[in-house]
Amino acid sequence: MRTETEMYDLILGIAKSDARIKAVYMNGSRTNVNVPRDMFQDYDIVYVAEETESFIVDRDWINRFGDILYMQYPDENPYYPSDKGNSYGWLMQFTDGIRIDLTVQTVNYALQHIQDDKLCKILLDKDKILPQIEEATDSQRWVKKPTEEQYHAVCNDYWWCTNNIAKGLWRKEMPYVQDMTNEVVRKQMIMMLNWKVGILTDWSVSTGKSSKYLYRWLSEEEWQMFLETYFDCNVDHAWQAVFKMCTLFETTAQYVGEKLGWEYHKEEGRAARSYLESVYQMAKAQ
Repeated sequence: MRTETEMYDLILGIAKSDARIKAVYMNGSRTNVNVPRDMFQDYDIVYVAEETESFIVDRDWINRFGDILYMQYPDENPYYPSDKGNSYGWLMQFTDGIRIDLTVQTVNYALQHIQDDKLCKILLDKDKILPQIEEATDSQRWVKKPTEEQYHAVCNDYWWCTNNIAKGLWRKEMPYVQDMTNEVVRKQMIMMLNWKVGILTDWSVSTGKSSKYLYRWLSEEEWQMFLETYFDCNVDHAWQAVFKMCTLFETTAQYVGEKLGWEYHKEEGRAARSYLESVYQMAKAQ
């Protein structure tokens, strides 16, 4: 695998030798000092140019970056909006394990959007066309303090949607159960865990994409319980994981409510948990 120094030399070397490219900036995990460094981090690179068309038409120019194993053209995907005339991307996985997510943007587009993401670092500016920007920071991604309304909405949504998990497990409809658990209920639990982290850190950290860094602030017991809420397609395993999820959610919601001065509606949680238990007993009797 090529080293970081080799990659920056390559990325900047291509930009310097191509008159169309006026500037280069980078964002993503490699600009974030709070992210552990490893060999799987992408190079999220933006080339700023007068136009994008010549880069799009020439299907071979990206081969300068190395031997491509496979890749994606996100702006050719019919399911995502695209503005090819101003911004066009190539997601490239190379045979040596390196990945580059490269975008070519027009100057005007870059000037309008370069500060959208505060995790941004300018690597090259041939003609001094880019604005002065602050040092890269992940502050945009810090856990945000909720309003009381948001807190109660998350609690209600969590408990209400557990009844869907219950009936799905009784019916043994595991695709539905997995979807309802991971796409609805789990998101509310993770939101509550993030708020706990926010309280512990005075709302000054990010837990990372998909909240993958929660373990840094949760206790070892909490983190282990969180991991045990993930389950396979065994119905009994799912039941046990869901009960653990409810316990973790309730204890966390009580903590958050107490610290923020809001009343946690115990009766709601107790009623939802009772319904889960009753359906579980019916399922066992089937």
